[in-house]
Amino acid sequence: MEIYKRILEEGEEHLSSLDNHIFDVLDVKQPASAQAVINLSTTISKLSPLVGNLIEFAICDFLNNQSNHKHLGSWYRQDPGFPDTIFLGNVSPNPGFEIKAWFPLSTEITARFKDSQKYFPQDQTYVALIAWLPEFIIFGRPAIISTTSISAASIAYYRDNHYNKPPHYIVLEPEDTTSRTSNLQQTNMNGYRFQGNQQELERALIDVEAWGLEGVPYNSSREYQDLLQSLVKKYRYRLDTNFAKIDRIQHPEIVKFKTEVMNTCVHGRTISEWQKIITSKNDQLIINSLSEAFNLNV
Repeated sequence: MEIYKRILEEGEEHLSSLDNHIFDVLDVKQPASAQAVINLSTTISKLSPLVGNLIEFAICDFLNNQSNHKHLGSWYRQDPGFPDTIFLGNVSPNPGFEIKAWFPLSTEITARFKDSQKYFPQDQTYVALIAWLPEFIIFGRPAIISTTSISAASIAYYRDNHYNKPPHYIVLEPEDTTSRTSNLQQTNMNGYRFQGNQQELERALIDVEAWGLEGVPYNSSREYQDLLQSLVKKYRYRLDTNFAKIDRIQHPEIVKFKTEVMNTCVHGRTISEWQKIITSKNDQLIINSLSEAFNLNV
C-alpha cells in the first residue's frame, strides 16, 4: 500500500477514536432561569462556526500527537486552503482531511463540498464529518457524538451526478488557474439552474438529446464541458447558491452517518427527539424537558 494511503488510514482510525470525546475549548455555563433556557436553546446553534474552527485546530494537534509517521512529516492546518488539514513532508501526494463539523440540532448538514473531481486523481483526500453537541444539549463543553471519513473523490462524484441534469441543471468545472499563485487558484465547482421559458426549454432539450449522452455519468473532460458551456451561452441560467450542500447529494455513506447520529441516544432521548424539542415553538416543553434531564432549578 502507498505510504500516503497508510497515513490516511491511520488518520481515519484516530478520528474514529474521538467518539464521545470532550473538547475542552470552551464551556457554556448552565442556565440559571427559565428565560435563560429559552435564550440558549434559540442561540446555541450560532456557536457552530466557532466550535467548528476550534475542532479543526484541535484535530490537527490530535493527529500529530497520535501519528506513527513523524519521521515523514507532520499534519498542518491550512486556513485558507484545501484540504484544511494536510500532511506535509516526504510524502507524495500529500494526504489530507477536509474537516466538516456538524451541529445535529440544526435542520441539516449545512456544510458544502464544491471541489472538483479532477483534484483527487489518487484519492488522497478524505472528508471527515464530525458531529458534536454541547455536553448537556444546550450548555457545557463541545462533545463529539460521532465521526466518519469519506473519500472526497466519491463525494464529488455523487454530487456532480446528483446535480448535473442538463438542460434543467448543469454543473461547471472551475476555470484553469494553475498558472496563478496558490491563494488565487480555483478548485470550486458551480451549479446553474435553467431560467428560460417553456419554448426555450423545449429547444434546449432537443440540443441535449442530440449529444447522445443520455445515461452517461458526468465528467470533467473539455469536450463535455464545452457542451455544457454551449447551453450557458445560448440560454439563460442562474447561479445556484445552495449548490453542493452535502446533505442533499444522497451519498450513501453520508445518509448512513446522518441516520445513525440522529438515532443516537443522549441524556435519555435520541438526538432526533432533542432536535424536535429544541426547535419547537413550545417554550414550556423546552424548559420542562431540559429541567427534567439536568435537574435545572429554573
